[in-house]
Amino acid sequence: MWRSCFLVAVLTGNVFPVSGFSNGKVSVACGDMMPQHGHGPSPDPPPFSITVDTASFTPGDNITVTLQAASSTPTYFKGFLIEARDAGKLNSPAVGSFLLTDPQESQLLQCGHTQGSGVSHRTDSRKTRIQAVWQPPNNPPQRVQFLVTVLHKYKTFWVKMAGPVVSLHGATAAPSTPAPPPTSSPPPLSEPFSSAGCGLSKSCLRDPVGCHPESDPACFFLSFVTDQQGGSVTFELSGPAEGYLTFALSLDKWMGNDDVYMCVSDGGSVTISAAYVSGRTYPERRYSRICGGRFNLSQSYFLFLANGRSQQGFIHRHDRQPLISSNQKEITGPPDDLCGSRSPLLIKIHGVLMMTVWMWMVSTAIFIARHYKNVWPEKTVLGQKLWFQLHRTIMVLAVLLTAHAGSHPYIGCTVMVLSLIQLIMGALRPAPDSPRRIIFNWMHLVTGTAGQVLAVACVFLGVSQQALLLPSPSSPAVLAVWLLWILLAHLLLQIHSCTLRREGSDRENIWSAQSWRQQPEEKSNAKKIVFVVFLLGNTAFLAAFITTIASV
Repeated sequence: MWRSCFLVAVLTGNVFPVSGFSNGKVSVACGDMMPQHGHGPSPDPPPFSITVDTASFTPGDNITVTLQAASSTPTYFKGFLIEARDAGKLNSPAVGSFLLTDPQESQLLQCGHTQGSGVSHRTDSRKTRIQAVWQPPNNPPQRVQFLVTVLHKYKTFWVKMAGPVVSLHGATAAPSTPAPPPTSSPPPLSEPFSSAGCGLSKSCLRDPVGCHPESDPACFFLSFVTDQQGGSVTFELSGPAEGYLTFALSLDKWMGNDDVYMCVSDGGSVTISAAYVSGRTYPERRYSRICGGRFNLSQSYFLFLANGRSQQGFIHRHDRQPLISSNQKEITGPPDDLCGSRSPLLIKIHGVLMMTVWMWMVSTAIFIARHYKNVWPEKTVLGQKLWFQLHRTIMVLAVLLTAHAGSHPYIGCTVMVLSLIQLIMGALRPAPDSPRRIIFNWMHLVTGTAGQVLAVACVFLGVSQQALLLPSPSSPAVLAVWLLWILLAHLLLQIHSCTLRREGSDRENIWSAQSWRQQPEEKSNAKKIVFVVFLLGNTAFLAAFITTIASV
């Protein structure tokens, strides 16, 4: 679903963050009825119900409203907020007022312009049932719906649960005058925003780079332009978001202490609001004017662009890593066509190092140890055979790079431990003629094979990590081809070795002594050619992935 919205940010004004309270004094949450607990509402069906004792009313009536736990699911609630709103304009302020039936457990709030237009908990004690009496205003809307937010625990709550609708007794709509559309739902845009003028008359941030929102349905687009007086900035924001689109202004590339501006889908309409993010927590809504932020827009900031799912007008964690501008941008400065990335530089470095270690270094070191021990039988380096020095040096470097780059949870940590075990075993290996050598050989083989298998699994998981989301399904497919390439190379040389052994057993009956002396050199040259081709292939796969990582 395509989402588009625009807002105006004025350079002056103040805004204030909101927090939740266990004592029920939550008037600041009357607007969206959202607890400011740093978490989103529960996606599960609410185990509570709200009922009324009548389906119609006239001014002066008393309507008893009951909130209680569902009989089929015995549970309790600690907090609540009940409001009555115009059923045709659910985003409008609360109407009417309440009377308390249990002042020990509930209290009145001023939601909107009327004292007592909301009722909430007084304490955080466990409750299974609460009642209040609603009195309609003198000029009530024709239909009124009761809404309730219920909190079971600090992190478990349901927001704006839809309650029953009561109708004004005897009210009819004039047949000659059609009902106007709800003012809370802005008319849909006839066309998406345009990239025309990016870098010339307005600044733009786009993903993919250079995409055009007017023709590309997958284009995420943020633009902003300052008016001629320099007193305000107009932002345009659009993209293929199912629930919400949001952008933030930040002094660095990490979320925290940042202003956020959100366009959220809410029942067919799009609501625009400002918020504050203190870290990786739910945004704290700001209930003053959207025009007004803590930052001076004539300064330079990094821009964040994120999207994700929403439920009943409230956002969940973004589905992908946010798009972050590569450099800081002065919001009221000259127009610029900005570049950005969804993957932080450290994550890219991590990806490049891990690909280098496990696609190139480790596979090459194992290839040498398994198939090239007899290719250079007389060559030594620092008193050790050439194949061994190559194998050991590459593996030590691989362990060091793995430790430097960090690891994915669980599997990556296991690979890191196995790599260190391999290093320790290699340093303590017994002499070739030692009776314990066979134990070392098997342990070295099993540990190395387990580490390599887990590392390959970690690489496959890594290309789909949110922080480094490589193109799919092409990236997993290329990894699968690389894995097949490794297996085929091992299989080819294994067949080659078996052929050599079989030919060796029959050499006295087939070749003369002179022909046999020439054969090992020819076979050795063939294995060297395979080794060069193997290295070239590995290098090509690695280069392809490094290029892809650099582009995200």
